[in-house]
Amino acid sequence: MTTTDHTPVRFDTKIAVLLREDLETWQRLNVTAFLVSGLGTELPEVIGEPYADADGTPYLPMFRQPVLVFEGAEETLTAAHGRALSRGLPRAVFTTDLFTTGNDRDNRAAVRAVGAGELDLAGLAVYGPRNAVDKVLKGARMHP
Repeated sequence: MTTTDHTPVRFDTKIAVLLREDLETWQRLNVTAFLVSGLGTELPEVIGEPYADADGTPYLPMFRQPVLVFEGAEETLTAAHGRALSRGLPRAVFTTDLFTTGNDRDNRAAVRAVGAGELDLAGLAVYGPRNAVDKVLKGARMHP
């Protein structure tokens, strides 16, 4: 007999994506997908167990907790980036230059060509303790 625990799960960490508010819908989706892929590759603790349906068909594991998506003005994104850096939180960036590249090599070169303070950010993903991530996101609002 299998028992199921129905106790609500509360995480002491947070996965958050902050998008620049002036992005087109397709850009928001693309940036979010790229950003969270970086977290999963470097932080194995954010990944849950593999899935399987009732027939036993296996599926890939996904994040073990929700990804919260926020938006803000360019200035909000720049400030959040600076706070994430100063707190040493794991982060991923997506710059507007990446909309014009077509592969990982060119993406990395585009980011490498610009200093941290000069990045034209379209999005930022950050992971860490809930209150630290909340402080990084100060001034941002939940994505509608």
